[in-house]
Amino acid sequence: MEHDLSLEFLRVVEQAAIAAARTMGYGDRQAADQAATESMRRELSDVPIRGRIVIGEGERDQAPMLFIGEEVGRADRARDTYPRVDIAVDPLEGTNLCATGAANALATLAASEPGGLLHAPDIYMDKLIVGPSCKGGVELDAPVRDNLRAIAKRLERDVEDLVVVVLDRPRHQQLIQDLRAAGARIRLITDGDVAPAIAAAVVGAGVHAVMGVGGAPEGVLAAAALRCLNGEMQARLVATTPEHEQRLARMGIPDPKRIYTTHDLAPGKNIIFACTGVTSGDLLRGVRFFGEGARTHSLVMTLEPYTARFVDTVHLEPKADIKVRFA
Repeated sequence: MEHDLSLEFLRVVEQAAIAAARTMGYGDRQAADQAATESMRRELSDVPIRGRIVIGEGERDQAPMLFIGEEVGRADRARDTYPRVDIAVDPLEGTNLCATGAANALATLAASEPGGLLHAPDIYMDKLIVGPSCKGGVELDAPVRDNLRAIAKRLERDVEDLVVVVLDRPRHQQLIQDLRAAGARIRLITDGDVAPAIAAAVVGAGVHAVMGVGGAPEGVLAAAALRCLNGEMQARLVATTPEHEQRLARMGIPDPKRIYTTHDLAPGKNIIFACTGVTSGDLLRGVRFFGEGARTHSLVMTLEPYTARFVDTVHLEPKADIKVRFA
């Protein structure tokens, strides 16, 4: 699946990012999300797959959705011969980031064979994310200080050298206090924890861990990326209301206290993850427009074989006097 479809999915996220970037800084998060979603749906309709959305747009935000269960892919006479693919999407990860022009807004997509991505409900999830060097060295329920010491030991540095990304939310007040008491440096972010999750698994990106509670759908997307990067994620769904518990039961999740591993969240053997920067961030540059078109910077990864491609693409307008510019 990977060799045939990775470039197809790259095109999907590139076009979604371009559509979202045209709204960047307008202050209208819903318009940005809608632009990305409509573009992604349109591009997916031309991919030769029998696709099914298993992680869609956020219900909490009342956003325009690629809804869970939606069938996507090319509808033609050869459709019955196309591979079945489960797809997780966030057409615009970080709607507020795009609306305000802040860093790390992405268009993201993960794909796998059927059953290869957890059908996570749209509730919150407690997460602990580290890179390959720290696999097996941390525990979700361990004290913050112990996890920081374990990470520092694996990375052969001091706790004071570590950078931990945390969503800036009132629910993280105690976590932030514990991180500061232990001596770690903190990068507080307003939105979008998929980009930092990827950065935590890339050596030299300047992020050593991601901790705290964020969205469960984003957790599945991050887990798919971490499978391709040999990183580690431990997570637990956060059911705070009877409605959440009922939703978990309807989805066949009887134990809301279960700790999920990276492989639990993204168990597929054939995983593709693709993302394109909408605004510039830790790993990717944002979309840049010029007279003849646009330029995008993307990351597309496959699990089998392990590949990670940073792709710099110039998208040209159909003009007679078109010019390709360097840099």
